[in-house]
Amino acid sequence: MGLSYLLDTNILSEPARAQPNPHVLQKLNQYSGQYCTAVTVWHELHYGVERLADSKRKECLISYLKALEQGGLVILPYEKIAGLWLAQERGRLSKRGVTIPVLDGEIAAIAFTNQLTLVTRNVDDFADYDGLLIQNWFTA
Repeated sequence: MGLSYLLDTNILSEPARAQPNPHVLQKLNQYSGQYCTAVTVWHELHYGVERLADSKRKECLISYLKALEQGGLVILPYEKIAGLWLAQERGRLSKRGVTIPVLDGEIAAIAFTNQLTLVTRNVDDFADYDGLLIQNWFTA
């Protein structure tokens, strides 16, 4: 079975929380091997860790990210076709007076151009993109 889902930062970071959402954990288990993430999400995760003071929590998060990588998590790049799609979407949305965050746009573009469903808690942040499939694994 191939890749079907692109995980946003809030989904991929959930297992590292002290009390992770059981719905997210169940879906991660259910769809193991069918999800990936975007290089932009990978950046956001590492940036979040880099902002932390040296601590046991920081060490745990670094270990978690290394385990994801060593476990074979696929990290998709932001490529030319995604850049073109995002430019078109930003242009279309700007004509409607909608401004979108560029990093969210990159995540959406990578998901769309790879024909993946974007999995995020922040469904509203991605709702304006045309044709983007979105799921929220925080709900049953």
